[in-house]
Amino acid sequence: MALIIVLFGLLLLLVLIVKKISPMMALLIVSIITGLLLGMSPAKLMTTISTGIGSTLGSMVMVLALGAMMGKLIEETGSSKKIVFILIRLFGIKNIQWAILLTGLLVGIPLFYNAGFVVLVPLIFAIASTTRLPILYLALPMAASLSITHGLLPPHPGPLAIASIFKADIGIILIYGLILSVPIAIAGGIILPRIILKKNLQSTNPIEFLPEEEELLPSGFRSFITALLPVLLIIVGTAGNFFNHLEAIKPLFVFLSDPTVALLTAVFVTIIVLKIPIGKAMNYCAEGVKSIAMIILIIAAGGAFKQVLIDSGVGETVKEISSTFDLSPLFLAWLITALLRVTLGSATVAGLTAAGIVLPLAGNGVSVELMVLSIGAGSLMFSHVNDTGFWMFKEYFNLSLKQTFGTWTIMESLVSLLGLLGVLLINQFL
Repeated sequence: MALIIVLFGLLLLLVLIVKKISPMMALLIVSIITGLLLGMSPAKLMTTISTGIGSTLGSMVMVLALGAMMGKLIEETGSSKKIVFILIRLFGIKNIQWAILLTGLLVGIPLFYNAGFVVLVPLIFAIASTTRLPILYLALPMAASLSITHGLLPPHPGPLAIASIFKADIGIILIYGLILSVPIAIAGGIILPRIILKKNLQSTNPIEFLPEEEELLPSGFRSFITALLPVLLIIVGTAGNFFNHLEAIKPLFVFLSDPTVALLTAVFVTIIVLKIPIGKAMNYCAEGVKSIAMIILIIAAGGAFKQVLIDSGVGETVKEISSTFDLSPLFLAWLITALLRVTLGSATVAGLTAAGIVLPLAGNGVSVELMVLSIGAGSLMFSHVNDTGFWMFKEYFNLSLKQTFGTWTIMESLVSLLGLLGVLLINQFL
């Protein structure tokens, strides 16, 4: 009976989102209705919702805010564009896809998906108009790399929120995620477009676009060091914890591996290195936080729904039922998330909802970090008309629905499936 109620709640969530209700409000409404139907008293239900919001945001709200500030600083100063120009010069036109793919990965780490997409799209048009290469040949490497960083790599909201729910190590998730991201990005961003182009899938000609003069942008060294500094600090701090002979300075590594410390350090280093006037820098930071305010609220509401599922005992029911199927918890986590993604559209909402359902499956020899990545991979599965990413890709590149399904949707599905395979492969070596 409990699972039927949860299914009803998920269907209600779908209906509310289809009716254009804010995902944050929809999640709160569904949390309250589901909790009441599961027999929770109103007082206990509201305590549960408050606990879920607090436990989810408490450990990550500063990371989200600082990450948004960092991304905005890099975007406004032109560092991301400088990285693009350098990589294009290094790789040349013949290997332009590789340059775009690497650019997407580098830019996608500090920037949220929508910001990274908007920053890179004009450059894709510029490259296409100069080289006369098909727009999809260039657009898919960008979209694949940005999507992978969005689904698998902290400090993006989805992976960060799910890691908070599972109490997983952010540094380890980042290391595993980077190991997975490169080969998956190559498959989705390099190999797939070449297969699609052989099928003569065409789009309209790109518009003429002239990028900013490179001389006006920050230097290459400053651009790379600021964009990658948070990741480098987290990785160095995490790696340092594994060296027992460095016991004396281990607290320093623990300090550096904390995402809040890494991002706070990176924000101030970026302001200093890029010589941004402090007043202007603070304005950029404020704008960055405003851009993710709704994302933070959606994550908070997702945390409430997660806590309702946990406190009502639904998670234990799922655990008992799943044990009868003798399936890997990692596969189940991916499958449940993928089904929610196809149903609900939003990768973040699907991941947070699935995390609450499959949380009891963690443990018993299963790495919580791999559970987070499995859910992240599932949250990218089969993007279609209920996903804003689908429409962004369609409208920016002026594609038909058929073309969008034949490119973006296939790419997202491939990335998701390869993410699952990668997680299962890593699990074999642990």
